[in-house]
Amino acid sequence: MHVAIRKMRGIVFVGIFLFLSVFCIGHPKCQVPAGSVYNPGDLKPTDSMQMLKVGDKAPDFTLRDLSGAKATLSQFFGKKNVVLSFVPAAWTPVCSQQWPGYNIAQEIFDEADATLLGITVDNIPTLYAWTRQMGNLWFPVLSDFWPHGAVAKSYGILRSNGESERALFVIDKQGVIRYIDVHDINAMPRLEDLAQELSRLKSSN
Repeated sequence: MHVAIRKMRGIVFVGIFLFLSVFCIGHPKCQVPAGSVYNPGDLKPTDSMQMLKVGDKAPDFTLRDLSGAKATLSQFFGKKNVVLSFVPAAWTPVCSQQWPGYNIAQEIFDEADATLLGITVDNIPTLYAWTRQMGNLWFPVLSDFWPHGAVAKSYGILRSNGESERALFVIDKQGVIRYIDVHDINAMPRLEDLAQELSRLKSSN
């Protein structure tokens, strides 16, 4: 009985995420005004050497958010599951759609007792201006600017040009990595894939 209920919840969970992923296309909350982003063209899909695998302990880190306050990964251990969303650069097309897309999916993270941390190698003033254009994001945005890309490097996703890969890491409450998606930098990760991982994580708690 409990297994059937869990399966049904998982189906509903993924269904909601699929709806949101379609709904987000063209939605005002998922758009940065035309003409305000820089298009770098097609880039090498991935350009780093992965160091971590599922089952590894997530490297701890402390970064500053847009207010200048420090956020430490381990502060969530024992309390929340964590999704790390690394994006390559502010003011670029795919990044400017990916993060606002999570804005309309906050309930999905809440349902999985998960928090989301957005990370990029840009400095805080750049991130501040960019996120104001995107509208208020419900999750913290952290700057991995200095030492430049140190956190991205510790996760094995620092590209040769100093940007991070477009990557997702799902970390459980014990600080263990449960899912890794080092994605094609030219494309947005599928929301439904992340939904499935969060559903599995919720079911195992």
